[in-house]
Amino acid sequence: MAFEPPQRLVRALGESAPDGDDWVERLPEIAGQAVALRELTVERVQVPGGRSSLVVLVRRADGTPAVLKLAPARARPESERAALAHWDGRGAVQLLEPFVAEGVLLLERLHPDVSVRSLPEAKALLEAAGALRRLWVEPPGDHVFETVAERTGRQAAVMRGASAEVAGLVSAALDARESLLAAPPEERLLHGTFRQSKVLSGVRSPWLAVGPDPVVGECAFDLARLVRDRVEDLIASPSGAATTRRRIKRLAESLEVDQERLRGWTLFRAVESGVRALRVGRPKDAELLLEFAGWL
Repeated sequence: MAFEPPQRLVRALGESAPDGDDWVERLPEIAGQAVALRELTVERVQVPGGRSSLVVLVRRADGTPAVLKLAPARARPESERAALAHWDGRGAVQLLEPFVAEGVLLLERLHPDVSVRSLPEAKALLEAAGALRRLWVEPPGDHVFETVAERTGRQAAVMRGASAEVAGLVSAALDARESLLAAPPEERLLHGTFRQSKVLSGVRSPWLAVGPDPVVGECAFDLARLVRDRVEDLIASPSGAATTRRRIKRLAESLEVDQERLRGWTLFRAVESGVRALRVGRPKDAELLLEFAGWL
């Protein structure tokens, strides 16, 4: 079959590497080789799919359903592989292939179209938070994962070049980062890009996390991305600011995370995402994110 990359993936990769590379052009060949090597039967490409990888629903030679995931090097697929191997199915999708194949992951098949985002908001937050808690484990002693300080350092360097119109929010976000990094309360292996759509319905467990961009640091950093889930609904609500404050309090208490640290990382991550959206030409997304950040 033709492994046509979904437009969502093409657009996102264009944003993350505007100068481009040839990974998308080579994708049909890469996918074809990965399928042939593993003797897989292809069912379909998952659409709209993710923003950093091609996800293909397949069956193994014995008929077992699985997922073949292909990602370019800049999406750090080997870091994802290492995290999934360390979790070994506890709270996350199971890695099915022990040997290393560059940029290729063979994964347990979950229900790709059923995430916790399909649940009512309160229930979705509860289930997502429960799934996230299971991932917060001690990192391997010899790990090579990026740290929160390293990742946010790269992001902060870019944020400093933002336009004057968002200078106030950027300054507040950078100040919050500096304060938070001064005395982190714990060091855990984190999902790194956790949100409701990253938690899918499974067979061996009701909900399992997928698609990590793992990082090592404090738990509040991971939880911060969940705070702004469904941000478009929060912005549209006349009580959005109050709802956000209640959400921070509820999530912090339920996962035993310091409320002020969660607020600080939520501010940093929202501003960073908003500045990035401005930079790549998504002004509507930027407006939502920066208005949300202003409530914090």
